[in-house]
Amino acid sequence: MQSEGVASRSADPSSLRGSRSGNPGGSGNGNGTPSVDAVSLAIIEQLQEDGRRPYAAIGKAVGLSEAAVRQRVQKLLDQGVMQIVAVTDPLTVGFRRQAMVGITVEGDLDPVADALTAMPEAEYVVMTAGSYDLLVEIVCEDDDHLLEVINKRIRALPGVRSTESFVYLKLKKQTYMWGTR
Repeated sequence: MQSEGVASRSADPSSLRGSRSGNPGGSGNGNGTPSVDAVSLAIIEQLQEDGRRPYAAIGKAVGLSEAAVRQRVQKLLDQGVMQIVAVTDPLTVGFRRQAMVGITVEGDLDPVADALTAMPEAEYVVMTAGSYDLLVEIVCEDDDHLLEVINKRIRALPGVRSTESFVYLKLKKQTYMWGTR
């Protein structure tokens, strides 16, 4: 488990693929999402290996000056292409219970997804096609906290028809290296 790193996310992951020779730094691909060129992808890869890597070392690895790397990183952050965060093991910081909750919704998904997104316990909220309309990863202090979140808050949301919980017994892998492949 890494203690620090870079989580790279994009509203449209395909905006990272197929645009490697696009705009330097990536200003846009015409469909409202930022495009990311090969140099910016290389910077992201460097930061995913070590989120505290100095800009000078990144610049040497990707062929840019420290100032140019600093500008590109800031642009990637401003555009929401990536974020630099500390990644923790929830158990070591007092969160002893994690679960994935599958949710079936009646009607419009957006209001339910928005309400889930506002919950501090929700780490990921994903709209899906399949058995569930939404998947939400919940991180809680203990079983009582998890029960309160699911029973009193999620199931009480207008439009929630049913939930199914998958309690995590052990976290075997958590990585954020998918952002540039």
